[in-house]
Amino acid sequence: MLDKIDSSPNNLLDKAEYKDELKQLNKQLVDYQKKMNAQGKYSILIIFQGMDASGKDGATRRVLEGVNPSGIHVKSFKKPTDEEFAHDFLWRVHQHSPAKGMIQVFNRSHYEDILVPSVLGYIPKEVVEERYEMINKFEELLEHNNTKVLKFFLHVSKEEQLERLQERIDNPEKHYKHNDGDWETREHWDNYMKVYQSIFEKCNTIPWNIIPSDKNWYKTYTITKKIIEAFESMDLEWPELETEKFN
Repeated sequence: MLDKIDSSPNNLLDKAEYKDELKQLNKQLVDYQKKMNAQGKYSILIIFQGMDASGKDGATRRVLEGVNPSGIHVKSFKKPTDEEFAHDFLWRVHQHSPAKGMIQVFNRSHYEDILVPSVLGYIPKEVVEERYEMINKFEELLEHNNTKVLKFFLHVSKEEQLERLQERIDNPEKHYKHNDGDWETREHWDNYMKVYQSIFEKCNTIPWNIIPSDKNWYKTYTITKKIIEAFESMDLEWPELETEKFN
């Protein structure tokens, strides 16, 4: 599936045109977030998955630019700690689900608990297989609780990833992003793609958005439009004045 989806933008929009429209979309997003936060009825969970250097940090920063920081939480999921390993795999995730009125971003997510053990094989296959349906139920629970779950796979080509990883070595301003482990993960590229394909097929109760991500401007534009669509699906209203003094 992924090998049939272009990781570069289509020809319907050029970079100059995108900039003007993105400004308007960002303004809409900021306004919608204010209303959602004030109403306190709905919330949004944004999940970013993708290979190393696919641009998850950049997407978080650019898409939510201008949004009131008090209405956003961002959680990056890394290797589980000893305490997290001592609980069920969703324990560390569920406690970061968004409260009413909030936007929560997961930079990586519960899907890492399928991806990594599937590729590296340190958890029995039957245990990993059970997690697919557990994740479906978890996401259904969130949606039942008025949390809109938006799942984005940042689809970057293997060639583009190589350029970005190499830039982290060559550019002193990006040395802080370098991680030797990213190169080791790259060696398992094909296996990760196979597991992602399985995730798209089995964890699709909440649909995935596969975002061409070789060009950051197009990635930002596409994700922003999807979030706007999610806001528009909500019954957002400014809360009425609550007062006894001015009745």
